[in-house]
Amino acid sequence: MFANGYSPMYPCHVSAADMRTKPIGTGPFKFVEFKSNESVKLVRNPDYWKKGQPYIDAIDWRVIANRSTRVLAFVAGEFDMTMSLDLTVALMKDIQSQLPKANCELQPTNNTTNLIVNRDVAPFNDPQIRSALALSLDRKAFNDIIAEGKAKIGAVMMPAPEGSWGMPPEMVATLPGYGADVEANRTEARKIMEGLGYSQSKPLKVKVATRNIPLYRDPAVILIDQLKKVHVEAELDVIDTSVWFAKVARGDYMVGLNLTAPAIDDPDVNFYENYACGSERNYTKYCNPAVEKLIDQQSRETDADKRRALVWELEKMLARDVARPIITQNVAALCWQPHVKNFVMHRNGIYNNWRFDDLWLDK
Repeated sequence: MFANGYSPMYPCHVSAADMRTKPIGTGPFKFVEFKSNESVKLVRNPDYWKKGQPYIDAIDWRVIANRSTRVLAFVAGEFDMTMSLDLTVALMKDIQSQLPKANCELQPTNNTTNLIVNRDVAPFNDPQIRSALALSLDRKAFNDIIAEGKAKIGAVMMPAPEGSWGMPPEMVATLPGYGADVEANRTEARKIMEGLGYSQSKPLKVKVATRNIPLYRDPAVILIDQLKKVHVEAELDVIDTSVWFAKVARGDYMVGLNLTAPAIDDPDVNFYENYACGSERNYTKYCNPAVEKLIDQQSRETDADKRRALVWELEKMLARDVARPIITQNVAALCWQPHVKNFVMHRNGIYNNWRFDDLWLDK
């Protein structure tokens, strides 16, 4: 867990507040300037531990709120690269049609779209309500609309072949709510809701919180439409990125559409971070002692096949408990100009190939 993009080294004598605006670290580039919602500027670190690197002199990260505007700026040659996770399948195709010379790759991201439900707030402290919400999901529709069918339907761990621990598709299909008969799932969900006093004329009214960027907003709109099928009338509640993570961490939401990206494809990273009792990233406050015990057991297991069997058992338990229903295992595209050299895409994470110390420009 130390060897991932979530674990940078920085001086402990510098306050957290200062680190947010004037970070100090040990990386290949040094901080120059941060302008909120405008830009982040870095320059080459001459004291970087890899002698002679990095090869480029500076990096200028520009913030452009509108996704289509970002694409147009890249096509016009204003930028050398797009941002990781930013391009949908459709936008990648758009760039390729306008700028055929660009290098574009669609990658698995080890980033899931998932449903989070606040277990501490009525009526969502009722497990029947949580089950009904999970049974409303049509995962194929999410995949077709958002990713043109290129994403994968999986459980918590990243599916094969890029992932080493994910359940095979035939096993995933047996998990509660994952079956192909979506209408049967929704019929069961409506029975649950009607047994609790809800109906088409008397729906459960909720707010669906999500981060105010397209990666979150777009699937949240689909979620709201699907919840209508099970007597849930939902309203979109978009939250600014600067407060999103703190808001969900303290439980200041009812239902949420969330994205979760473990830094590396490893069960410890995923389970301890997102499902262990008391973890700050366990946004639903889910806590099951039996699951906790099994997380520890798989962590100690040195035989890969035996560990994988334990991981799959954990996947089944998390699905039954509606801990944090996974909707899709996502893919996203990234494009870079032909003069950008030696950039290598990662296939099982989004945080660990952004040092740029090996990258150079053929200009």
